[in-house]
Amino acid sequence: MAALISRVGKRLRRIIQRPGSVELTRYEALLPAVEKLEPELEKLSDEELTERAGKLRETLKDTAFGDNQLIEVCALGREAARRALGERAFDVQILGTMGLLSKHVVQMETGEGKTLAGALAAAGYAIRGKRSHVVTVNDYLARRDAEWMGPVYALLGVSVGWVEPAHSREERKVAYAKDVTYGAVAEIGFDVLRDRLVTAVDDLVQPDPEVAIVDEADSVLVDEARVPLVMAGSIDHTDADEEVAKVVRRLRLNLHYETDSEGRNAWLTDAGASVVAKSLGLEVDDLYGETASDRLPAVNVALHAHALLTRDVDYLVRDGKVQLINAARGRVAELQRWPDGLQAAVEAKEQVTATDRGEILDSITVQALLARYPEVAGMTGTAVAVAEQLREFYELEVAVIPPNTPNIREDQEDRVFASPSQKLRAIEEEIRTVHETGRPILVGTQDVAESEELAEKLAKVDLECVVLNARNDAEEAGIIAEAGKKGAVTVSTQMAGRGTDIRLGGTDGATREEVVELGGLHVIGTARYPSSRLDGQLRGRSGRQGDPGSAIFFASLNDELVLSNAPDVPEGITDDEETGEIVDNAALRQLNHAQRVAEGVDLEIHRNTWRYTRLIERQRRDLLVHRDKVLRTGYAAEQLEKAHEEKFGELKEKLGDGEEGQEKLEQMCREVLLFHVDQLWSDHLAFLTDVRESIHLRALARETPLDEFHRAAIPEFHKIIDEANTRAAKTLEEAELTDEGIDLGEAGVRRANTTWTYLVHDNPFDSDFEQTIKKVRSMIKRK
Repeated sequence: MAALISRVGKRLRRIIQRPGSVELTRYEALLPAVEKLEPELEKLSDEELTERAGKLRETLKDTAFGDNQLIEVCALGREAARRALGERAFDVQILGTMGLLSKHVVQMETGEGKTLAGALAAAGYAIRGKRSHVVTVNDYLARRDAEWMGPVYALLGVSVGWVEPAHSREERKVAYAKDVTYGAVAEIGFDVLRDRLVTAVDDLVQPDPEVAIVDEADSVLVDEARVPLVMAGSIDHTDADEEVAKVVRRLRLNLHYETDSEGRNAWLTDAGASVVAKSLGLEVDDLYGETASDRLPAVNVALHAHALLTRDVDYLVRDGKVQLINAARGRVAELQRWPDGLQAAVEAKEQVTATDRGEILDSITVQALLARYPEVAGMTGTAVAVAEQLREFYELEVAVIPPNTPNIREDQEDRVFASPSQKLRAIEEEIRTVHETGRPILVGTQDVAESEELAEKLAKVDLECVVLNARNDAEEAGIIAEAGKKGAVTVSTQMAGRGTDIRLGGTDGATREEVVELGGLHVIGTARYPSSRLDGQLRGRSGRQGDPGSAIFFASLNDELVLSNAPDVPEGITDDEETGEIVDNAALRQLNHAQRVAEGVDLEIHRNTWRYTRLIERQRRDLLVHRDKVLRTGYAAEQLEKAHEEKFGELKEKLGDGEEGQEKLEQMCREVLLFHVDQLWSDHLAFLTDVRESIHLRALARETPLDEFHRAAIPEFHKIIDEANTRAAKTLEEAELTDEGIDLGEAGVRRANTTWTYLVHDNPFDSDFEQTIKKVRSMIKRK
């Protein structure tokens, strides 16, 4: 009867499309057959095992998996892992592999073996004739997992490589030529951007995309979905207005400027405008007039940097550079920056050297990057919470894989306090009390500043702890690996994407049994995160693979989460006079409500941003089809010959009529036309940026911002191809011919001699629909 109820429940979930509703019955039914093959495969030599995988590859090439092939692939993978790693894949890992091979996002709890499940799935796609990219959250994990799983792939006859920032173009070509390539999402994206600027087919490093298996899928597909990866070419430094920065530095909150309750906007008061204008030698009316039109934007950007961005929370200053902090992971966001004006303003605020600005040559969002792959799958410990977004933006379903051993972690009820200071005292007491028992403790904080403040307070009462935050994230693997030792106290910022399990007793397991007896790892959250999913990630560090453990969150009704999203606390909630603790369930309801509001706002921002970037991606895709034709055919030479037959004939005569001369001619024409295509696309991106920044003015005129964006963007895009042909023809017409053909540099065909890549940390459409967001927030608050 229980089994029948379970089956009915699963089918009902599927019908009503609830999160985590992928039906696992089909895969579960195949597990006995996978196990049945084990004795047969164990008898094979390594060479025979590889040969058997090769025969399956020949049978499967470019066809979908049937049940029999799925059984064979999983059985071969299990045997390869047993031999190469000394690990027999659990049934739940085989279920995860099947889910990935069926293009789902599989949810597997921390410590359940996602890395091996992902490797077996990547090998399965390779055996099916599909090249796979295993997309990780950082370069360390890409190399670690590729090397770690390498012996498994070798036994299955599957080649594997990885890409990292230090690799040369040739090393990248070799890595991408493998059956399976591991790489950080940013690194793979940057290679896509670099390939879009090559002028010879041999310079391409990436083959056509086929399969992406995304590790930490919720983080990559949701948290970073709208983050643009940018390719820039050097032009000059962005010179922030130093005079404006000095003026703004003297302004005081509520006297000279005010901010909204969400901390998203800042504006000058009348008194502030007067001070700024006088300091800049202007009249107040001039500050807002056309005569000072270049100063007001500089003032606004400097005010944003001064009032809304906080050192050690939003960014660090390290080695004389401003480095952004990834809020979802608590680590330095490598190569990430704000849009140029704001980046320069923060650098001026902190009085560090301005970084090169550059001209944006191309960009792509993480969401658009992954949309290039015909087949996408993913794995994470917390997918159900974002199942709606995965379905809406990627048409992916979530498959919840049960744990191999039941989770016995004790998730204690949140403790809520009236003020942050009372909460902090309770946290210190909790750490002291638990530490006295010898249990290891992991404390998850909201930001760098909080982690260091807490560490200082613990030091004053002789409680030694190890701090892991954006300042020392290079040491994270070692710190996290030892966080399960007896008596260890580790204070960390957000744990998403850390990629290292916390083993009780430490890496050597010396005190494991003692720690188990004491109750395992105790996790403490110093506040609720803006997403319940991030709370779950922190909790999930305890109780891996059936280990004992516990988790508790502390919160205050004056935490940032509540103040920004649900500040209207119901009346009648009382707290303990001595401790400030609130036991009224209404306080917990308020916390949950604030978190739901924050999640709703984030989803709405994602939707709005994608509505704009979707058009840009469509235009980019259409132009890339044209660019590829120019790159791979004689199209450029044909166009230039039609435009200037006589000059083209002279060029052809200079280069000679033989095969080598014809190749040189076509390549020279190709470089000229591609230069203009790329330049016009770069100009188009700059134009779209200007349109975005002025959209809110159109909104004030009661015009629909998205419609206006489309009206401006579409006609301009359709001019690019014809204009590129016209400019290329003019270049040929005006070029001085030499024995080598055209001196491209003299002809003005000069590409950036220095290029670099970075990620942009911003919501470029914030001002466009700020009022909409506020309406959404207010509607959610009323629910």
